[in-house]
Parts: sequence; C-alpha cells; structure tokens
Amino acid sequence: MVNRGPKKAKIHVLPHLWFRNFWRHNKNYSRPCIKSIADDCVQSRSIRNGRYYLYHEDGEQLFCENETNNQHIYKLPNEVEYVKDGINDHVVNGKESVNPEKTGSKMAVWHKFKLKKGEEKSIRIRLSKKKIQNPWANFDAIFDQRIKECDEFYGNIIKSDLPEAHQSIIKSAFSGLLWTKQFYYFDVYKWHFGDVEEAVPKRSKLRNFSWQHLNNRDIISMPDKWEYPWYAAWDLAFHMVSFVEIDPHFTKEQLLLVLKENYMHPNGQIPAYEWNFSDVNPPVHSWAVWNVYEKDRHHSGQGDIPFLETAFQKLLVNFTWWVNQKDKNGIDLFEGGFLGLDNIGVFDRSDLPHGITRMQQADATSWMAMFTLNMLRISLELAKTNKIYEESVAKFFRHFLNIAWAMHHIGKKDISLWDDEDNFYYDVVEMASGTTDRLKVRSLVGIIPLFAVEIIHFDLFDELEDFKIRAVEIIKTRPDLASLISRIEEKNSDGNYLFSIMRGFRLEHLLKRLLDEKEFLSEYGIRSLSKHHQEHPFVFDHNGHHRIQYEPGESKSYMFGGNSNWRGPIWMPLNYMIIQSLRKYYTFYGPTYQYEFPTGSGNKLNLKEIANELSKRLIKLFERNIDGKFQYHSDDVDMLFTKDEHFKNQHLFYEFFDGDNGKGLGASHQTGWTALIANLIMEME
Repeated sequence: MVNRGPKKAKIHVLPHLWFRNFWRHNKNYSRPCIKSIADDCVQSRSIRNGRYYLYHEDGEQLFCENETNNQHIYKLPNEVEYVKDGINDHVVNGKESVNPEKTGSKMAVWHKFKLKKGEEKSIRIRLSKKKIQNPWANFDAIFDQRIKECDEFYGNIIKSDLPEAHQSIIKSAFSGLLWTKQFYYFDVYKWHFGDVEEAVPKRSKLRNFSWQHLNNRDIISMPDKWEYPWYAAWDLAFHMVSFVEIDPHFTKEQLLLVLKENYMHPNGQIPAYEWNFSDVNPPVHSWAVWNVYEKDRHHSGQGDIPFLETAFQKLLVNFTWWVNQKDKNGIDLFEGGFLGLDNIGVFDRSDLPHGITRMQQADATSWMAMFTLNMLRISLELAKTNKIYEESVAKFFRHFLNIAWAMHHIGKKDISLWDDEDNFYYDVVEMASGTTDRLKVRSLVGIIPLFAVEIIHFDLFDELEDFKIRAVEIIKTRPDLASLISRIEEKNSDGNYLFSIMRGFRLEHLLKRLLDEKEFLSEYGIRSLSKHHQEHPFVFDHNGHHRIQYEPGESKSYMFGGNSNWRGPIWMPLNYMIIQSLRKYYTFYGPTYQYEFPTGSGNKLNLKEIANELSKRLIKLFERNIDGKFQYHSDDVDMLFTKDEHFKNQHLFYEFFDGDNGKGLGASHQTGWTALIANLIMEME
C-alpha cells in the first residue's frame, strides 16, 4: 500500500478469512472453525475443505462468527455471542465484540500504520494447504513468477504489433472481466418461505414469486460486484463474447448456465436479473452462443459440437417462449416491451398508456429475426454431422421469411414498420379505436433491423437435399416472402448467400442516417438517438404530451427512475453489433459496394472500411486527447486520475458515453459489456 494523499495519514488494513454460512440452512454440516495457533498463523478447518493455514506478518488477530446480528436487525436474541459485524464494531467503535478465545468462523488481521506522504508499506499473507516452516522463504519468487505467467498469458492472446496503448486497453478490459467473477447464491424458494425448521421470513413484497424453481449457486460474470452483485442475461451474453478470448471453457459454461433447469423458467424464459427475473431482455443469447462457438473454433481449430448442440436444445425452448408469449396474436410481430433499453421510448413500453392496445416493436421483431437467423445458422452447423437438424434448418428458414413479411404487413391497413417517407424503421402502436400510428422516433430501435443478417456459403446447403426441395417450394408458392429478403436466391462470386431483412435500397437509406453526423454518427461512435431530435423533439399527443428529445449525457427523464439513458449516449454493445453486421454485409457485397462516410462528405468507403472507421471512433474514447487525458474523462474529473503518474494510466470502463464529447457516464467501477472495446481493437482489419 502507498499513501497517495497530500499528508501523513493513518491507514488500517484488515485482510479477512471466513466461511460462507452454509451450516445455518443445512443440518448435515457442522459449523467450521478458524482458530489461532500462533501469533502469525491461524488454522481453518471444515468438513468440506479440510485444513488450511493462513500465515501473516504482524497485525492483531480478530475473531467472530459469520452469523447475523439478530438483535440489531430483528430485535431478537442472538444465537451466538460474537456475531458477524463484531470485527467492524471492534475496529470502528471500540466495542468488546470479538472473541478473546481467538476462534470463530470469521477472522481478520488488523494492521495499523502511520504513513508519510508517498510512503509505501507491504503486507505479506499466505494461504496454504500444508504447514510451512518458513512461509516467506520463496514468497517473492512466487510473486515474480505469477507476474511473469500473467505477461506470458496476455502475450499469447494480444498481438505484439499492436500499439502499446491499445495493448494496455485490452489487458485492462480482460482483467476487469476476470475481477468481476463472483460467487452468487440466491434460492428464491428459501428467500420466500425459509428453510426446514426455520420461521418464514417477513417480506413486504414477494418479488419473483413465479420463479420459485430458481436456485443460483454458481460463479457468475457480474456487471457489478462492488455496489451490489447482480447478473443480467443480456449483459452476460456480451461479457462472454469478450471472455472467450481469455477463457473459452468458463465462457461456454456461463452461456449454458442460464439455460439450465434451475435458471431457465419451465416455460422457457431466461431470467433477466435479480430484481425482476420476469423482465424481458433482448434475445441475444443465441447470438453469443454462435459467436463464442466460432471464436473458440478459430482458436482451437475444432468446433465444440456438444456445447453447440446442448445450447441449441435449450435455446429452442426459449425461442418457443418468445413466439408464444411475445407474439400473442400469432402474426410474427413481437412486443418485447422494456428490452433492456430503459427510457428509449416515448413512454414505458412495458406499461402502455390507456387507449393503446398493442405496440408492434421494430426492435423486438428485429431481435427475433436475428434470433431466427442465429438458430438457422446453428442448425446448419449441427446438420453437418447429424441430418436430423435439417428439419430445424427448414423450420427457421420459413420462420425468418414470415417475420420479414410481417414487418411490412400490419393490420387491416397493411402498414409497415418501414416508413417509405423517412426511409427508417419505427414502432407502430394500435389504438383501441382500431387505428394505427407510427412513432417516428429515430433511435436505435430503427437500427436494430441491421442485426438480422447472416452470410451462409452454398456448401452448407449442398448436401441438404430435403431442405433444398422445401425451400424451393416455399419460394415458388410464396414469392412475396422471398422478395423481402436480400439476395436469398443469389450467391456472390465467393458462393455466399445473404440472409437479411435489409434489402439494398433499405440498407443504403438506413446507412445514410446512421453515418450522418447530424443524426447518429458521433465522433466517438453511434448515438442511441438521432441528434435531429435536439432541435426537433418528437411529441406523441395521447392522453397528454409524451415527448422525447436528444440528450447526449445523463437522462433528464424520470422514466425508470432516471436509471439510465438511451436518448443520445453511445453504448458499446450495440455499437459492436452494428460493426459486426457491417462486416457481414461486406463479406457478401465486397469492396466495390461503397457509401459516403460521413454522409454528405463525398468520401466513399466500402463496408469493411466503414466498420474500421467506426471502431476507430470508439477506440478514441480510450485514447488520450490533446489535454493528455483519456477522452472519457470529464472536464471536472479529479486530477488524481488524469495527472498523477500512479493513476493516469489506469482505465475506467463506463456503462455508456456522452453522444457529443465522449465523456464517460454511469458506473465507472465496473467493466461489464464495455470490455467489448478489446474485441474492437483485436478485430480491426
């Protein structure tokens, strides 16, 4: 430790050793024990783990039990004398709340220092399965060896020809992901009703009552392990697309984890997040599964078919849940509601205003089109070794056609989610009167159709005779379906077919808005809302005014408690998907298919070059600007993080970024899905 403050200071450090309280609710286990066996050593012992020895230098040993302070919380007598907050009460308040016998199920070593400005002090601690005569003899050598191993580990992953600053970003992103792995335990049934021989807990609200099957007891990649550990299904999917670069085994385990029977609802829904498992996140799990499979195959040289097949079987159940629950009218138009985008809508899309009976969402329907293509692609891969999956190929092929058709034929007026006047996709609301209306908000909602794209080589279809016959029959009998899909009957010179909602005309016009600096294109990536709405707010007059306006920074809307803002800022995961989609389109169209970048500049680039330029703008967020600060630092940020030599090179991974100046917004202490910046650097072509 180092005193980085401006003057001499007292510093208290308390490394802890404790047992999670598993004995309280399991009568088969006795309480484990930690006890002092020397002034510089404690021994832990449990049925589960056997014996361990913790060695430390100096410091005072403090002991208590890892048991709740019932007296403080519930006004009930404590079952043990020295409860879990005993160490805190002793250190902070000077209470006699630690066990003088130096034994318990929780302990800490209390180190007290007075350090001058800039003074350093090290604390050496070692946990060992065996007794060690001299625990410090090879301590420094082991420490140096671990540092060397870490450097070698990243050296095998990160290309050495990358700029040193970019290598540092990648290391920081991956290290942050590793740091946010945490054990997560939540048994919903026990939380509601208590355990055997235990009083029923008093809950003011039985949250997640319909998820009583859910029992989380695993190491999970958390978006946030600092303030309050929690997991979210779509956060986890994005984490894994980065995590696969450093730990493919853990990555595949994580993706299968939330598909297991003690996570996935019996009806097929994937749990969203702890405070409301029934909320709806975008169905990106299949996208993550396929990305991880491909990346793992690229690194190892062999595809993990058992992983892919296991995931596919469970994703099929989840797909059915979406079809049954979010397309209640059976017309292949979806109403996901919230979809993780918080306040992107004019109103809460999960709680429609009175008088609106239905909302056909451009993003929900497009997410499902993407889900369908992901399942089609996985089916094709599995059909290479098991012809049974040829049936699934045909099923998802037809379903994709149906969704594409439905996006352009809504209700009796045959209204389309695509607006021919604006050349953009919008949500459509249906009123109790039977009328329909487009919500003409130019947001990521209208960009997400870009994600429903897949490039498939004709070799994959070549041996699927039954599928080819059925596909030709569909195209013959319903040419109106095939006409909505880009290039479904044509392959390019490389033998690739393009499966996409975006026909050439729609793609061209969507890109005009996407790459326009007066609309979506920022100097630092793609905004979540067009800047057009800064001067031209959208107002929906229905039982009062519902207004949405471009806000580059923190939200001014109280929707969702002002929790986050999709009304202007730049979000890394959606930017990553945009870039990935453009690369797929490039694979089909090739280098001669060019667009203006930025729109109106006269500068023509092909889609791969545009993807690279967008990547560069996002990477710029993590590069130093003319003031010598990382661009994401705000103007009033503490000088400690921008000037001090000990802190200025340490990266922060914000949730999202200002749409105008790139300043970091939201939580900065987590890594989460912003770790995708590492992918953008590594995947630059």
